[in-house]
Amino acid sequence: MKKIACLLLLVLSTFAFSSCSEYNKVLKSSDPDYKFTKAVEYYEDSRCYQALPLFEELIASVRGTQRAEEAYYYFAKTHYCVKDYYIANYYLKNFVKTFPTSQYAEECLFESAMCSYNLSPIYSLDQTDTRIAIDEFQLFIDRYPNSQLRDSCNRMVDQLRQKLERKSFEVAKLYVTTERYRSASSALENALKEYPDTPYREEILYLMVEANYLYAEGSIDEKKIARYMETIDSYYKFVANFPGSKMLKKAETYFIEAEKEIERLKKAGYEL
Repeated sequence: MKKIACLLLLVLSTFAFSSCSEYNKVLKSSDPDYKFTKAVEYYEDSRCYQALPLFEELIASVRGTQRAEEAYYYFAKTHYCVKDYYIANYYLKNFVKTFPTSQYAEECLFESAMCSYNLSPIYSLDQTDTRIAIDEFQLFIDRYPNSQLRDSCNRMVDQLRQKLERKSFEVAKLYVTTERYRSASSALENALKEYPDTPYREEILYLMVEANYLYAEGSIDEKKIARYMETIDSYYKFVANFPGSKMLKKAETYFIEAEKEIERLKKAGYEL
């Protein structure tokens, strides 16, 4: 067993030395055709970290030649391969600008959007890259409306929008949790306007009842009637949309208390 392990180690070491020696030969070569052929070979073999410096050198040496377009294409794609998405996004978009009629233009524009898609973080973090990705996929669809990649773009846009919906909902919900009820009410309302078909619609409508009631409860008496009326309005909207909701009983409690408070305040001489 020990002999087999030693033999395997020897074979691997020999292979590694041979590969390293070959790569150094490619790096030192002054033949751009040979260097390009080997760079493509490395790229297609997923040895992208080895291909990248070769393509970087090539795009400078083949500028203005027939090979410039292909070299730049592989250079941009190799950045994507090593998952350097910010840089890849830049070079892929720049390829499309530089070679707009290229056979690779459609692919590069799609992959530039994929870079932003891959950079889009979890919903709780800043969603700038998410919005950029949506815009870039939309640009791709606008430019290539009949592309076979159209359905893939739409699926990914849906995923990205779901992330934005979740972000919008969680921010509004956090306002309720931290007792910032006026901000909560505005954020919840904005979430519904922006995402009317959101899967969080039921909870948002319920939270609007809760936030409006608690905001009214903490207000000075002169402003309470108007704010309790907002509670009642939001309750009716909730009931109209989700008459069988599990949260209906709690919402009804806020509604009943709001009506009682309005009656009390009117008796005390306060008006709307």
